[in-house]
Amino acid sequence: MKTGILGYGTYVPRYRVKIAEIAAVWGKQAQDIERSLGIQEKAVPARDEDAVTLALEAASNAVRHAGISAADIGVCFVGSESHPYAVNPTATIVAELLGVGNTYLAADLEFACKAATTGLVSVSGLVAADQVEMGLIIGSDTAQAAPHDVLEYTAGSAAAAIIVGKATDAARIATITATASYSSDTPDFWRRDGVRFPSHGGRFTGEPAYFAHVIGAASLLLEKTTMQPSDFSYCIFHSPNGKFPQDVAKRLGFTPQQLAPSRLVDQIGNPYSASAFMSLCTVLDVARSGEKIFLVSYGSGAGSDAFVITVESGIEQKRPSVSIRARLEEKEYISYVDYLKYTKKI
Repeated sequence: MKTGILGYGTYVPRYRVKIAEIAAVWGKQAQDIERSLGIQEKAVPARDEDAVTLALEAASNAVRHAGISAADIGVCFVGSESHPYAVNPTATIVAELLGVGNTYLAADLEFACKAATTGLVSVSGLVAADQVEMGLIIGSDTAQAAPHDVLEYTAGSAAAAIIVGKATDAARIATITATASYSSDTPDFWRRDGVRFPSHGGRFTGEPAYFAHVIGAASLLLEKTTMQPSDFSYCIFHSPNGKFPQDVAKRLGFTPQQLAPSRLVDQIGNPYSASAFMSLCTVLDVARSGEKIFLVSYGSGAGSDAFVITVESGIEQKRPSVSIRARLEEKEYISYVDYLKYTKKI
């Protein structure tokens, strides 16, 4: 018996706003912004969608994909920057609606965009220590950005859920082989209590923040496992924009071909806590048994979690009939005014 990933599920709102639409409102050149950020459009929640509803959709899909009963889940962690309640957990709302029962551990997690991977490390440890049989980890965000801030072009919305537990090789779709984390007090992005929109350190968010921590965690894990970039079929890096993951992959020695299957940011933006999970689920849609995945998340403040994930034989029996990329084509474009309405800015 081994600890592994038993199933996954995602949810992306159908609405999209084009970067060109936002740029036109503020008198900016769309081509310059698209080239600079490496993004063309982003996902926008409907009026009646929030981090809870997105999380529930993704979790429901994950339970179905894993082929389990929700009542068997012993942990439910939800990572988000946009929990609708400051006091009242998202995790218990989602678990109640899923039918998990009452004998489970619940918590909301916050660590900017890496809250969900923090949950994945924690639940994997609980499973490995025989404290629970299986757990549910969700990353869900309706990312916020002030109008006319550079974040407005990238802050997207999505949710992704992963179920981790002990199972036979036939039931596991992947195994978390090794992990490493790298953290420091680097305030590149913040939002004080009671303040609606986050602030950020501009260019400071690059080298001393994102790159230092992603490279730090990645290098630590490669050293720990004595593995090389060439040992992996896929690499995944948190994508605050389209340029950063390409740059960090190149610095670490990964190829564009290893990175390409995980790239979603140009279609949905950066859904914060859901970013790394969304990319992982997209890679699992196409991965084959025996292939290895290298994943590094990033959360402002700052820290990164790195994972070596080995794809198992169960992936072939649980291959989704409709891929995540195919579902992303089910979309509807909205105007900038509707975007402001749907995100309750006006």
